[in-house]
Amino acid sequence: MTQEKKTQDFGKNPLDVRDTDHYKDEYVSGFVDKWDELIDWDGRANSEGDFFIRLLQEHGAKKVLDVAAGTGFHSVRLLESGFEVTSGDGSPEMLAKAFENGRKRGHILRTVHADWRYLNKSVHDLYDAVICLGNSFTHLHSDNDRRKTLAEFYATLRHDGILILDQRNYDALLDHQVQPTHNYYYCGDNVKASPEHIDESLARFRYEFPDNSTFHLNMFPLRKEYVRKLMRDVGFQKVTTYGDFKETYREAEPDFFIHVAEKRYIEGENE
Repeated sequence: MTQEKKTQDFGKNPLDVRDTDHYKDEYVSGFVDKWDELIDWDGRANSEGDFFIRLLQEHGAKKVLDVAAGTGFHSVRLLESGFEVTSGDGSPEMLAKAFENGRKRGHILRTVHADWRYLNKSVHDLYDAVICLGNSFTHLHSDNDRRKTLAEFYATLRHDGILILDQRNYDALLDHQVQPTHNYYYCGDNVKASPEHIDESLARFRYEFPDNSTFHLNMFPLRKEYVRKLMRDVGFQKVTTYGDFKETYREAEPDFFIHVAEKRYIEGENE
């Protein structure tokens, strides 16, 4: 007996869906099965190079919690680079795919299913680094959810740990109507990812695949300075922001921003 695959359900008006918990209904198995087609592991590895590996090494990180493991791309890359990795995600479908991808490459991923807002209920350990990549933080649709999540990330870090969190350049989309190029994060051939709607509280993206299947994600359009402020508000003293893996950039150019927030206490310093 074959089980019918669940389809996405955004209700009568998709633009009404501005709720954090809806991600559970967005990452249906049909979409998750195509996620690697969208990313293209080899293409993404070439585009970002060893940026995250070097960043973690520069900060002396060895033990890493990948809280948005998705289908396992960064978890596997970091494992193969010698890091001790725990792979977490709020989507059981994503975690299952990550575990499968890890086994195909000769690894047994250490996985944990966790809601970020209650991360420390599921994760009982301290890490040198927490990484939250793939524009995943934008699934949180309320200010309270974002603050609670960052506080949970902060709590699971060692005293001198770092958080690496990325986000799409929504400032460019909101202010300049600049279309994303996907040169870095979505490297799949013949896969189209485009913004279908954007306002100050919703970014709706449409994903079209070669077999004519279509999926959507509703996300919150985070502004760069807002995210940096939130990080400082929960206790991170120093926040460095990169644009598409570069520290120097023009505001409208990057597709993605990468924030590196340091937990270590700098006495007498107030940025």
